[in-house]
Amino acid sequence: MAVGVAAGVLFAMPRPAAAASNEALLRLLQVLRDRGSITAQEYDAIRVMAEAPDAAAPPPAPPQATAVTAKDAEQDKAIAEVKAATTGTTAPVVARALAGKWYERMGIRGYSQLRYADVASQSGAVLEVPADRSVNPNESFVIRRGRVVISGDVADHLSLYAQTDFNGSTGTGDFALQMRDLYGDVWLDKAKTWRVRLGQSKVPYGWVNLQSSQNRAPMERPDALNSGVEGERDLGAALMWETPATKQRFRELANASLKGSGDYGVLSAGIYSGQGLNRSDQNGNPHMFARASYPFRTKGGQYYELGVQAYRGRFIVPTAAVTTGGATFTPTQAADGVIDERVAFTAVVYPQPFGIEAEWTVGKGPQLSKDYRTIGSETLQGGYVQVNYAVKNQIGTWFPFARWQYYDGARKFGRNAPIDEVNEVDFGVEFAKWAEVEVMGMFTHTFRRTRSSTFPYGLTRDANRFGLQVQWNY
Repeated sequence: MAVGVAAGVLFAMPRPAAAASNEALLRLLQVLRDRGSITAQEYDAIRVMAEAPDAAAPPPAPPQATAVTAKDAEQDKAIAEVKAATTGTTAPVVARALAGKWYERMGIRGYSQLRYADVASQSGAVLEVPADRSVNPNESFVIRRGRVVISGDVADHLSLYAQTDFNGSTGTGDFALQMRDLYGDVWLDKAKTWRVRLGQSKVPYGWVNLQSSQNRAPMERPDALNSGVEGERDLGAALMWETPATKQRFRELANASLKGSGDYGVLSAGIYSGQGLNRSDQNGNPHMFARASYPFRTKGGQYYELGVQAYRGRFIVPTAAVTTGGATFTPTQAADGVIDERVAFTAVVYPQPFGIEAEWTVGKGPQLSKDYRTIGSETLQGGYVQVNYAVKNQIGTWFPFARWQYYDGARKFGRNAPIDEVNEVDFGVEFAKWAEVEVMGMFTHTFRRTRSSTFPYGLTRDANRFGLQVQWNY
């Protein structure tokens, strides 16, 4: 940062430096102040401390010391000060100037994923996985995610979180920098057990939806849970509560080996727009949600988590004209949207080393009628079961897994909310020689999957595909 660099240079200089050098550096500070890189108060504070005399003058050199010896000592001192500055030791004046600045409490991290997929065989419609662009005969390598996160506790009662994606979809087939998360947590008590979350964040519906893709082993989330909140995020406000003990458990679980879902409180409730990630509201009628999830630990150290969550609202389906029987028309729906209400149940045994994940959802949601004329609210159900095994040996860390997923409902975020059937099994293994690089290979057999983006929404049957992904963490 500008103030740290300028102050560090100024005070890392040996004290016998010429006045002209100090004047030049002070002029640099003035330029930074005038450009707004530092405040006037910061400039004044650094200038006053720079002009102040040393707290204790060094003892005079012995009379017998030669000019060469004095010069060498001066250079050694300068080198030592520069070395200290570059090895993490901050000069006291710099530390005082930066004390309390919100940006000093922020951290930067992220991850990226490079992916390749190949469909070996299929029958019926061309296989399509809505969230996975790599499952396409015209694609080769795909950057699935390019995430950068900036987060931190900027004050006693405020935490900030911002996540961008360098490969976000714009809805046109092109990709660009996109906002994924942008929210603030306002802590209501000193113990930080109560908070209000404001902004764009993940909707607390489904453990697997809350689990970061950085931790998840399979390439994509199961359709049954993700169909309710594609993109997992929306704009809104939520009240969350947890105990200090559960806060610590959530922190312990959110790592690469246990693959937790993050901290969204033991109890949470709120409202959100309901139209999806980076989409404006269409009916002024927010969705409401509530969730309860509790992580507990046995005396032997095994972690478990049980949860239940639900939401309700009215969703306006994006529509498009269809042509059938020689007629072209656009499906109709209620002006204020279609009833969308679901409940889901969660049970997780964390991999220590054997683990199980299981979630199931039921409810009603927008669905295109069989004659393609109208969109109404119809019943839906589905879920997944996944078994994992975590093992570490002299080669690296291994995480084999197997998952079955099923969905019988509709894809409300797809144009016209077509009927959506999914029945698949996945087998894969994730390997990490180093924590910063992970490699994952997966085989998927599709019994049935609807091609939900293209009318007449045909079925793919008996498809086999392979996927390979490299993820680097930073």
